[in-house]
Amino acid sequence: MKPLRPFALFSAFALATVLPLPAATFDLSTATIADIQAAMDSGKLTSEKLVQLYLARIEAYDKAGPKLNSVLTLNPNALAEARALDAERKSKGPRSPLHGIVVMPKDVFDTKDLPTSGGFKPMAASQPDRDAFVIDRLRKAGAIILAKLNQSDWYGVGPGHGSTLGGQPISAYNPDKATGGSSSGTGVAMSAWLGTVGLGSDTSGSIVIPTAMNNLAGISATHGLVSRTGMMWSSPRQESGGPMGRSVYDVAAVLDAIAGYDAADLATEACVGNMPEKPYTSFVRADGLKGARIGVLREMIRTGAVHEEGRALTEKAIADLKAAGAVVIDPVLTGLNIPAALEDASGAGLERYHAINKYLAGLPADAPIRSVEEMIAKGGDLVKPAIIESAKNPVPYERNPALVAVYRQQDMLRDALVELMEKHQLDGLVLPYKTVVADPRPTGSGRRYDLEARNALASFTGLPTLIVPGGFFASDGMPFGLQFLGRPFSEPTLIKLGSGYEAATKHRKAPTSTPALAGERFSF
Repeated sequence: MKPLRPFALFSAFALATVLPLPAATFDLSTATIADIQAAMDSGKLTSEKLVQLYLARIEAYDKAGPKLNSVLTLNPNALAEARALDAERKSKGPRSPLHGIVVMPKDVFDTKDLPTSGGFKPMAASQPDRDAFVIDRLRKAGAIILAKLNQSDWYGVGPGHGSTLGGQPISAYNPDKATGGSSSGTGVAMSAWLGTVGLGSDTSGSIVIPTAMNNLAGISATHGLVSRTGMMWSSPRQESGGPMGRSVYDVAAVLDAIAGYDAADLATEACVGNMPEKPYTSFVRADGLKGARIGVLREMIRTGAVHEEGRALTEKAIADLKAAGAVVIDPVLTGLNIPAALEDASGAGLERYHAINKYLAGLPADAPIRSVEEMIAKGGDLVKPAIIESAKNPVPYERNPALVAVYRQQDMLRDALVELMEKHQLDGLVLPYKTVVADPRPTGSGRRYDLEARNALASFTGLPTLIVPGGFFASDGMPFGLQFLGRPFSEPTLIKLGSGYEAATKHRKAPTSTPALAGERFSF
């Protein structure tokens, strides 16, 4: 090929400078935090506009239309906060990847400017005087807390996966089906993109369940990686908080902000020396499955007629792992009856009284409820029977043989799973969240947990897990979630695996009940 003459070189340069560069397309339904930041850097989007877009969706779909009922409280100052962050961006640049991003927490996280109720009607006006540790971290990173979200009632007998304060959230994928709890509002709000990213909390699967059932990505981190200070809890041993959103990148970005040591939560001492030097987002890889060693935990893939559809989805997911370059070891077995062992592995019922009192006692002196006894006196029939029962004969932790037995059961399960991963030199284990179709939407009080679907493996062992969309049940259109489980503090590896599966399969699909509104899609 002959070299270009000087004139030709000039002409080529002139043409390149005259012709417009290919435009990027922004779509709110699929935009990651990185996409939002790129649109803001271009000047085509502002934090104020982003908040306005989400407020329009909340008005159209949460309060009207399908009436998803996922939002309990809106932040009246959100637009003013967004304008201040926009001004700061112009003068100083963004604080972090979360600058101007909208976060929507479940209403168990204390917020100094909004009530924190746990969905419990008698605590509708309970106003903490400080932010929870993770909320403080998010605000310092530049995030905007737009709303507090509905949930399975923390203290009361709410309807289905809803609350005595807010009622029952509705699935955006199938209004006749259960949303999954207890972070039900977070699952629904994120599935319908009412905000950028959400926070859930988990005692016995409450991040895993609604993440899987709302076609989301979610992280329930290693016990001790994320502080619980300023968060309602039922079990110091099992409780954790974590991000839920529409992409692995987004939940990794939130984990970067909220993970770390907190002197007020001694469990977080375990994270010292166990966090990566690079951000969690740096482990997001489109080819994250290539060469990875993944074990199929067949002991958590159940058999029987009710599981046939879910098992088929599981087998398809395993085939997709292989096609994306993973080395799949199938099966890997602990030799335990894991589902049966899980039935005796929860300590929440034994810890509940002390845990609730610890949270309530930390509220301001003028809070409406500051002890379990006061809750029972003021809440009456609204209070969960399990809480009333726990107050009758509270047993100290250290003198409770039943609790000791539960801790030993949890340790046994955790050790068996870690030993299995070591034996086969695995990057992680893979299993379905569940293989049965979703329950019908409950019409009465209480929550239905089908034992055939129960999966609290991460919650009871304290091991990290990442849930990603794995397809849909053809029979009811409800999402199917794939679960990656790892060694303690292996979040970077799980993010790599989950993002690789996400890129290879692209199972995230927006619900048809909440279509895009004007202004949500543009070029820049």
